[in-house]
Amino acid sequence: MVNDAPSPWNIANFVTMIRIAMVPFFAWALLVEGGDDTTWRLVATAIFVVAAVSDKVDGYLARSRGLITDLGKLLDPIADKLLIGAALILLWIPLGEVPWWIPVVILVRELGITFMRMGMLKYEVMPASRGGKLKTVLQSVAISMFLLPRDGFEWFTVLAWIVLMAAFVLTVVTGIEYVYQGWKIRRDARARMRSV
Repeated sequence: MVNDAPSPWNIANFVTMIRIAMVPFFAWALLVEGGDDTTWRLVATAIFVVAAVSDKVDGYLARSRGLITDLGKLLDPIADKLLIGAALILLWIPLGEVPWWIPVVILVRELGITFMRMGMLKYEVMPASRGGKLKTVLQSVAISMFLLPRDGFEWFTVLAWIVLMAAFVLTVVTGIEYVYQGWKIRRDARARMRSV
């Protein structure tokens, strides 16, 4: 019997692993000179943007080449959470550029929904919603804007805050939607079990 399942050691998963490996380099570049060095802020921003874009690249490669694997399904969200989480935490604690409640609420939501979706696998797979995908894009754009040097560009700082707050609101709203969707899946699955 021939096993047609793709190897987990494929180009799509390799891109995901590179994204994970980029996180410490991003963190180091951001913290050079306490985050006040313009050149290193630009380097950190570039690393973050490349890593964020690589999320689309590995997804495209996996789908277009039939390389979707269980390892990829596991690593991809981990890579996303590590990148976004590291950026938010560094912008909060050592740099003090965002208040504590923004990274805390976003990270609690992200981790909570990830664990909930894993728990729902015994019933069915919960796909990412359009709102969830838009949330990820807004988070990445907002963080990129905060990573850039903004001294002397007050309008850009205001714009960065507007995008960040839009991402924050969408993060909360989609989190509530996922919880409701998970509750419905669980309720319907239990109803089917009782009717058998």
